[in-house]
Amino acid sequence: MTAPGELIIEPKNGQPADACVFIIHGLGADGHDFEPLVPALALPESANVRFIMPHAPRLPVTINGGMVMPAWYDILAMDLGRRVDEVQLKKSAERIQALIQEQIDQGIDSQRIIVAGFSQGGAVAYQAALSFPQPLGGLLAMSTYFATADSIELAEANRHIPLEVHHGNFDPIVPETLGRSGAERLKALGYSVNYRQYPMAHALCPQQVNDIGRWLSERLA
Repeated sequence: MTAPGELIIEPKNGQPADACVFIIHGLGADGHDFEPLVPALALPESANVRFIMPHAPRLPVTINGGMVMPAWYDILAMDLGRRVDEVQLKKSAERIQALIQEQIDQGIDSQRIIVAGFSQGGAVAYQAALSFPQPLGGLLAMSTYFATADSIELAEANRHIPLEVHHGNFDPIVPETLGRSGAERLKALGYSVNYRQYPMAHALCPQQVNDIGRWLSERLA
């Protein structure tokens, strides 16, 4: 699986970054999918935040008739639990973890690094953040599911990671029950999870964007 690069947005105030937010896109999209989100978050002018939006490789996707498209892993069946290629998913998560480590090596405190993911990217975000061996600043899972809940090796360093899970009540792609079950699974494992529902489909809504902006501001203040 080749790494096709990342979209990187440096702090809007021109100052060197002292924090980093990763946003991992969903199936069939690319890093540019969430580029408009950055200004919409309305972060404080003093926030020296670098945004990194990796692009998924192109893979054949079984549920789409084997069509080749940007994908972090193959989805084998759209059943209630979402059967996926966990080997590919974990390789994608390892790639995200390598990018996180690059930021740490460049001087960013690991606790000022936040991992966010939408839909398929959220499943990767769960795996990448919860198994990362250094404490991170937060995990945001949007309209997604905890695909590796039964196989992930949880890192003690992130047992207390600030965890936000967002989902739309009318999501026809990833049912809200999947998002909720992932949050409940994490709570059962001892994690503190803030679960938010929104009156939307498989997308983001203005209220959610406002909530994300406030949450990031709190985490990175």
